[in-house]
Amino acid sequence: MRRALVSLCTVVAAVTTGCADGGGGGGDGRAQQDPRPRPPALTWQQELRVADAQQRLTRQCMNRQGFTYREDRGLTLQESRPVRYVQDDVAWARTHGYGGRIEAKSLRVHERNPNGTYRQSLSATRRAAFDTALDGGDDAKILRAPLPVGGEIRKRLGGCTEEAERTLYGDPATWFRTSKTVSGLNTLYGEKLMKDRQLTSAVEAWARCMKQAGQPYKDPQAAREAVRVRTSRLGEARADEAFTAERKTAVADATCARETSLRAVATARETYYLDRLRDRFGKDIDTYRHLGQRAYDRAVRIVPERD
Repeated sequence: MRRALVSLCTVVAAVTTGCADGGGGGGDGRAQQDPRPRPPALTWQQELRVADAQQRLTRQCMNRQGFTYREDRGLTLQESRPVRYVQDDVAWARTHGYGGRIEAKSLRVHERNPNGTYRQSLSATRRAAFDTALDGGDDAKILRAPLPVGGEIRKRLGGCTEEAERTLYGDPATWFRTSKTVSGLNTLYGEKLMKDRQLTSAVEAWARCMKQAGQPYKDPQAAREAVRVRTSRLGEARADEAFTAERKTAVADATCARETSLRAVATARETYYLDRLRDRFGKDIDTYRHLGQRAYDRAVRIVPERD
């Protein structure tokens, strides 16, 4: 099943408005002087549409280069919904649990990756040409994104991938840098956040609610880990039984998250800690979000929202 990552956007993640800021390099106090209004982070639905638009642009570019390229739209809109630490959509949980079957479906789709299969069917010469057309091959430029806690992430960029990103974001290098910076900010406040008294109190209230529902778990991650272990233990032969149990736990989880306002508390506390970093990273945060909004505005003219 899909597991939460270490960012509060995904770990304590009450935030549904994108939470995935990512870029590299520190901002400075001048971010406060930016006359443009601060945009919100994209929602997961908007992020998905941008990703779909990038695939569409990449396919069109590859086709012009004489290659076949398939877009990955194997999941529906609701199946693509990320399962974050705080999941309070009871109806979704009643249907999908924690998304265990969705993850299995996604893995099957990626295992049958038609682009990889097509690439392998090409001759060595055509395969090299495919790689060059897609991302610039060995001669592609290398982008570097310094991380808030030190070190850097590198990415090769060229070919149709660069063309698609340039169409959406305008400046792929700035997008890459700021995206990695913002997505790494949780490393600077994550430990404080997880120990924040307002948040821990809300989690304790959630745990009491879960215990009353016959689901004695200390926090949402513990509930999901228990489901994962149970599903693995039951195996394929008892998959339906495992999924029934998964949905029961997920519904109780979502119901208790609503009753204790866990999502609202987590959102407010993450915002508090993120705002403490604005003097250093405000410019990166705002640039990342402006570029993301620009990409989304362009994406809506390229692809429809998934069904």
